Amino acid sequence: MSACTPTRHDDPHRKEHSHEPHSPPSPRPRGPRLTGADVSASIAVFLIALPLSLGIALATGAPLQAGLVAAAVGGVVVGRLGGAPLQVSGPAAGLTVVTAELIQRYGWRTTCAITVLAGLAQLGLGLLRVARTALAVSPAIVHGMLAGIGVTIAVAQLHIVLGGTPHSSVLLNLRDLPAQLARVQTAALSVSALTLCLLLAWPRLPGRAGRFLRVVPAPLVAVTGATTSAALLGFGLPKVDLPSWSSHALAGLPEGPALGLIAAVLTITLVCSVQSLLGAVAVDKMVAARPALSGRVRRADLDRELLGQGAANVVSGTLGGLPIAGVAVRSTANVNAGAVSRNSTMLHGVLVVIAALLMVPVLELIPLASLAALVMAVGIQMVSLHHIRTVTRHREVLVYAVTTVGVVFLGVLEGVALGIGMAVAVALHRLTRTRITHHEKEGVHHVHVRGQLTFLAVPRLSRTLHLVPQGAHAVVELDGSFMDHAAYESLQDWQSTQTAHGGTVELVGRRTGVRIGEPTGPAGLHPDGGTTAPDSSGCRCHPWTPWRNHQCAIPETGSAHRSDAKTTTTRTPEDTEHTEPSGLTAKLDALGAPGALGTPGATVEAPAPPSSPRAPDATTPTANQLARGISAFQRNTAPLVRSELARLAREGQQPSQLFLTCADSRLVTSMITSSGPGDLFVVRNVGNLVPPPGEESGDDSVAAAIEYAVDVLRVRSITVCGHSGCGAMQALLAADQDTAQTPLRRWLRYGGPSVARMADGSRPAARLAGRAAADTVEQLCLTNVIQQLEHLRAHDSVSRALRAGELELHGMYFHVGEAQAYLLSEVHEGEVFDHVGVADLTA
Repeated sequence: MSACTPTRHDDPHRKEHSHEPHSPPSPRPRGPRLTGADVSASIAVFLIALPLSLGIALATGAPLQAGLVAAAVGGVVVGRLGGAPLQVSGPAAGLTVVTAELIQRYGWRTTCAITVLAGLAQLGLGLLRVARTALAVSPAIVHGMLAGIGVTIAVAQLHIVLGGTPHSSVLLNLRDLPAQLARVQTAALSVSALTLCLLLAWPRLPGRAGRFLRVVPAPLVAVTGATTSAALLGFGLPKVDLPSWSSHALAGLPEGPALGLIAAVLTITLVCSVQSLLGAVAVDKMVAARPALSGRVRRADLDRELLGQGAANVVSGTLGGLPIAGVAVRSTANVNAGAVSRNSTMLHGVLVVIAALLMVPVLELIPLASLAALVMAVGIQMVSLHHIRTVTRHREVLVYAVTTVGVVFLGVLEGVALGIGMAVAVALHRLTRTRITHHEKEGVHHVHVRGQLTFLAVPRLSRTLHLVPQGAHAVVELDGSFMDHAAYESLQDWQSTQTAHGGTVELVGRRTGVRIGEPTGPAGLHPDGGTTAPDSSGCRCHPWTPWRNHQCAIPETGSAHRSDAKTTTTRTPEDTEHTEPSGLTAKLDALGAPGALGTPGATVEAPAPPSSPRAPDATTPTANQLARGISAFQRNTAPLVRSELARLAREGQQPSQLFLTCADSRLVTSMITSSGPGDLFVVRNVGNLVPPPGEESGDDSVAAAIEYAVDVLRVRSITVCGHSGCGAMQALLAADQDTAQTPLRRWLRYGGPSVARMADGSRPAARLAGRAAADTVEQLCLTNVIQQLEHLRAHDSVSRALRAGELELHGMYFHVGEAQAYLLSEVHEGEVFDHVGVADLTA
């Protein structure tokens, strides 16, 4: 069975390896070698980049050679200097509209100069190390910008698809579209339609032959098919025209108004930088989803990537190329093709140079209508339905729509500015939008505050609070994460007045899932915007934040009958006290595991009393604690899970896993497995033991649960989970044969085979993430998991399911102190418990 492997933490105590004083220095690390995977990936990316670069150059109105220059420079320069090894850069569709507008306004040579200046600006930003600041831009703005650019590209290229010539304005293109439809050129439309059909159908070829053919990129197939068809049918269509490189226009001195040039440089810098940085983050996610790459490819260095993009834009602009940015289509192809280093990106750039020098006659056979159809498809894909659903779900569709419309009708810079303004307005609206409601139920007045409590909400808060009669019982539910000083004072003054007239106030923090105050008295507020009870009687524990056994201070009610009880009191970081009878500690001491279930901390012991059995009632601390927990569940958690539990009640339980673990209170199975109701069928006992079948006086409880889970529930996996510091394992190591055979002693005999297995020198010792166990107790805990898995295989129901391939067995070890889970890998080859890594959780 396999185990996941996460990022390993460096050991601070690990010794550094150094050479002997007279040993020769180690050779400098060499760069990554060119592998077959990089070569094949570079060819795949090159075949995609070649037609796309020509198409984007056509869409901008630049010389077609400019697209090839940008593709070559993006591959070689960014590939060598950039910080994202597998991201492929070149002329991007997201820059098409901006570049086309600059060429129309300033001419090609000045546009090249603007590209050089934008590259210098990127170098400056990279040196200032502000790359991650660009990621603060709302994704809704970025997606809206790309969608607006995509709409602009698609509308413009549609004219070429139909055999016409596009205008520089979207409005003009839309206005002339009916007239263009009336005079469609059949040959151009046929070539474009064939291109689109091949582009859409090629990735969907079925069967084994389809998988083999899909190795060839769809854009190359589409353009090649359309070019061949046009040549065979003799269509006299405009084709690619690549003039001699000797007449290629290079950058010149910028000419035009200073403010306009500055705005142009800022626009190119913004679009190139944001698109490249977001692309680098996306490539990191793709690499993390591939375990074979995650250990070989470093995460992107965003500042270095910005420096590489800047250097590439300087070189591209100087050589007469288009602006450069990271390209999602080529980067995705690079990762999917199996690239393992930046060599694939650089080699693809070299291939573009070779093609630009040696394949000019072939490239000049491509009809412009085919390239236009290819770029139009790219523009349509930039309007992503997935992005629209995402921004709608996060209530940012207005930001997305404003940005898109602004880019389409005003321009990229203007549209982004509008989007930023709308994003700020939406954020302010959310901050100031606070809903305050009041209703009375069974004599209790409930005030519910949804949203942030700022000074803007104080008038409404005050009006609502004064609807509660003086002297009445009130519950105020604060469903928000912020309260400023004005709101704090308003709520505190009302609370003081209410309690002065004999009323009670209960403050409830819905977000934290806890009760802040007791209904029998007033609760206090902290000026920092938080809330808490004036004494220690209220629960202040938060789910999955630092707490000590999730025990809150218990009021000393009923102390008359407890004053003589021997107790162990533990002081926690939150200054709360925990009391537990010393009898538990005494029993653990008798088992040789002193303090195994105790909580570390300073202890104060009082004299032992003669105790009389007494059933807890509603006035005992234990009953109060239980009632508070149930009340918090009914008030906070039950409304959130009621629908899911109702579904489970209708459908019955259908867990996929049987989880067999120790009864230790520190093991919260739902937390360490991120599971919910209905996911796990859990069996817990002392020591996570599985009694072998057929034992005399054996325990049928565990066997019955196993049989029910496998034969009735049809679980697909069984996990035996041990943990560090197990009291049962310590008791086994300290076993005394003369000790009376208590029920606990009789149960622990099922752990005897684990002790014998550990003592067997012929077996390999179980290891934890490649290291030896820290001590004998940990060694027994690990060995016990392996031994109980063998006991598990002996059960008839498990054995049958394993033979049928319907069941998997897993061993797990949870280190409580480190909050780290380990899975057993290769039980019969080394018995190693290995880390569970984040990268594998996505599989």
